Amino acid sequence: KMPEGEKTRQWKQEEEQQEGLIEFYSSYQELFQFFCSNTTIHGAIRLVCSKKNKMKTAFWSVLFFLTFGLMYWQFGILYREYFSYPVNLNLNLNSDRLTFPAVTLCTLNPYRYSAIRKKLDELDQITHQTLLDLYDYNMSLSRSDWSEPAAQKRSSRSLLRQVQRHPLRRQKRDNLVNMPENSPSVDKNDWKIGFVLCSENNKDCFHQAYSSGVDAVREWYSFHYINILAQMPDAKALDESDFENFIYSCRFNEATCDKANYTHFHHPLYGNCYTFNDNSSSLWTSSLPGINNGLSLVVRTEQNDFIPLLSTVTGARVMVHDQNEPAFMDDGGFNVRPGIETSISMRKEMTMRLGGSYSDCTEDGSDVPVQNLYSSRYTEQVCIRSCFQLNMVERCGCAYYFYPLPAGAKYCDYTKHVAWGYCYYKLLAEFKADVLRCFHKCRKPCKMTQYQLSAGYSRWPSAVSEDWVFYVLSKQNKYNITSKRNGVAKVNIFFEEWNYKTNGESPAFTVVTLLSQFGNQWSLWFGSSVLSVMELAELILDFIVITFILALRWIRSRQQLSTLGPPQAGHGNAACRSEAPPPGAPHRFTVEAVVTMLPSYNSLEPRGLSRDG
Repeated sequence: KMPEGEKTRQWKQEEEQQEGLIEFYSSYQELFQFFCSNTTIHGAIRLVCSKKNKMKTAFWSVLFFLTFGLMYWQFGILYREYFSYPVNLNLNLNSDRLTFPAVTLCTLNPYRYSAIRKKLDELDQITHQTLLDLYDYNMSLSRSDWSEPAAQKRSSRSLLRQVQRHPLRRQKRDNLVNMPENSPSVDKNDWKIGFVLCSENNKDCFHQAYSSGVDAVREWYSFHYINILAQMPDAKALDESDFENFIYSCRFNEATCDKANYTHFHHPLYGNCYTFNDNSSSLWTSSLPGINNGLSLVVRTEQNDFIPLLSTVTGARVMVHDQNEPAFMDDGGFNVRPGIETSISMRKEMTMRLGGSYSDCTEDGSDVPVQNLYSSRYTEQVCIRSCFQLNMVERCGCAYYFYPLPAGAKYCDYTKHVAWGYCYYKLLAEFKADVLRCFHKCRKPCKMTQYQLSAGYSRWPSAVSEDWVFYVLSKQNKYNITSKRNGVAKVNIFFEEWNYKTNGESPAFTVVTLLSQFGNQWSLWFGSSVLSVMELAELILDFIVITFILALRWIRSRQQLSTLGPPQAGHGNAACRSEAPPPGAPHRFTVEAVVTMLPSYNSLEPRGLSRDG
């Protein structure tokens, strides 16, 4: 039978050793010993099982932490790849009824020469004289055509002064070495033609030079032509939309087009433009590919009323574009030749980019720091042109005539803005070099629709049929075609195939992929699972808690020492010192032993013996 005191002592020991709700280890060594002995991470047990062999312990310690380092190096590579936001390109081939794109045709003649001739008379005279001086060429224009009323002569004196300020000159290249120019030098001994543009105080000049005299004359003429248009408050009144005299025939899907199928706008250089199948009309759809299921047009291409010094190209300008996008004829258009049937086959292609962190595209342009000056949806070209126009207004004090007018601004006119030409060409050079950062600010849209075009040409009408074809067209349109071969052109625009291609993007490295790669790396280096990661997290948490407890005990011990003061004289004995553990000692629980004196039993003595022996 166990004595009562022994039972009490054993009961207290079991109570102290009983596991609580939250158990904290008494030291770092105990924590590390328990973790290495019980964790499911491979190799950890080797750190404590070979205490008597320090070489093995050191080897496994180096191997264990080296493995940890390699694993986290792989983790860093995975993180870097994830935050680079790579994408996969998805190519889909779709078959569906196709919405026919918008098609814009322009006459290539800004105004009828007979309507604007009086406005351009003096400029024409100066240009004729310039051609005579530079190239000894006398245009076949009678002096009677140069006559003008006295009032117009007085009003055009400012034009003469401005033309004299920007004369067209021809000189050798080696005389231009100190002036910036817009084209590279080919031969220092050949002649160059251009005009000098100077600042308002004539301290800084810019030579706009060309290797071709035709290009120089046309650019110089266009420069003064723009100024004349800017000075005319009734310039829009000269714009005459004459659909019947330009479009002789229009058919879509073998059905006749009418006036409800097109809209009209005017371009300062390309003239009257007509857009078919834009957003304001019911959109055309094409269910079958082929030339008979598209748009077919017969257009007039005569030049008997063209501006001779401005309209140097004959034919018509055509552009295929998406609805709600402006027709930038100088960027995406192409010319149709007279007397030729031009057949244009199309292939539709859609591009859908991922926004956000995956690319620098924009959904609708609302996050682009450039004001949209066009009444259309956002495109990259819309943004770039708006950016240039806004910089033009800010730097030059006026707006370029070919682009929309910002609120509160006026178009450039050298009667009001003397040096706007110098400012414009300098700004244009900076724009092309991206000094203005327009190409950086204007981002690509996340969704784009493009049309890949292929053109084929054939003579139209044929030699054996041209007589009756031109006769019918003349009777039908009540117009006398004076030059048969150069008077008309035919355009066919159709889908080449029923399928269209979609280029999409999808994330190449998602969160799921990242976690999967982490698991693969963890299993490769340690052969463990997610629960092993939780064990490691528990180890870190216990380490923090033990550190906090030890720090708290150290603070309390310092406070107790400061409260007791310095030790007295008789307390130098070690037995009289405080029994408080040092700050770095483990925080073990103190167990008080219960000592019970054993009772004296007479029965333990041998019977029959006396104390004396």
